[in-house]
Amino acid sequence: MNAERIVRIVAGFFVMLSLALGVQASPVFINEYFLLFTAFVGLNLFQSGFTRVCPLSSVLTKLGVKSGAC
Repeated sequence: MNAERIVRIVAGFFVMLSLALGVQASPVFINEYFLLFTAFVGLNLFQSGFTRVCPLSSVLTKLGVKSGAC
């Protein structure tokens, strides 16, 4: 598995988790402020699309995960 795929999986997981914790209709609702984390992940993905800078990708590269096409 390459770094780009891991970044997509982690971002998707964080979005789904923060929505589950932040939406009042959810059975695991904690606080609506978890929706700010959803916005943070979305903004990070948006900016990385333009700048090609992704903190998680940098960490994965330092850990030895190969970067490359899917």
